[in-house]
Amino acid sequence: MKILVVEDEDTIREVEKAYLSRAGFSVDEASDGKSALELFSKNKYDLIVLDLNLPEIDGINVCKEIRKLSQVPVIMVTARVEEIDEIIGLEIGADDYIKKPFSPSVLIARVQSILRRTGHEVIETGGLSIDPERMIIAIKGKEIELTTTQFNILYTLAKRPGKVFTRSEILDYAYDETLPNDVLDRTVDAHVKSIRKAIEPNPKKPKYLLTVIGKGYKFNDELK
Repeated sequence: MKILVVEDEDTIREVEKAYLSRAGFSVDEASDGKSALELFSKNKYDLIVLDLNLPEIDGINVCKEIRKLSQVPVIMVTARVEEIDEIIGLEIGADDYIKKPFSPSVLIARVQSILRRTGHEVIETGGLSIDPERMIIAIKGKEIELTTTQFNILYTLAKRPGKVFTRSEILDYAYDETLPNDVLDRTVDAHVKSIRKAIEPNPKKPKYLLTVIGKGYKFNDELK
């Protein structure tokens, strides 16, 4: 399995790489956010260890960019307790966090735990199947075509059933550019309409993607 380590402190990065390699992982490394995104665009990773405070592009924005394209597991690394609150509060899509200083054995344990928990996880609920590894959507075994953006929107919501996402949050995960608020609303609504048309038995009475009036959208958490 292949891991990307993103850390601007050389000593810490080399220690992380050494222990992960010793644990049997193939490891690439980057010392800044820009280099990390360049590596990510050219390679397929099973997990990313991402420092929060990076030159060029900080860890939060690196994670946001990654989430527009992939649901690869991300462990955020931070030196300050208050930054942990920021990671959690922003809900940027990180799967876990570790506070510096930490034992390399703790890092290995977290990595292995997340890979066991998230590796190739297919969501199956209410006759709907979402395979993030192969980017395949199916309804009762029949494959459905969605664009990459639509797939990312559906997977983002389905991964956290019951959680209400604002339109802005949805596009943070799934879209490549900043849009004015009125355009933003129309863009998300258009994508949701297309997704519903593709997956819902009755798009006018959706059972998967539910509208929360005045707030946004959520994935139905009461499906059997």
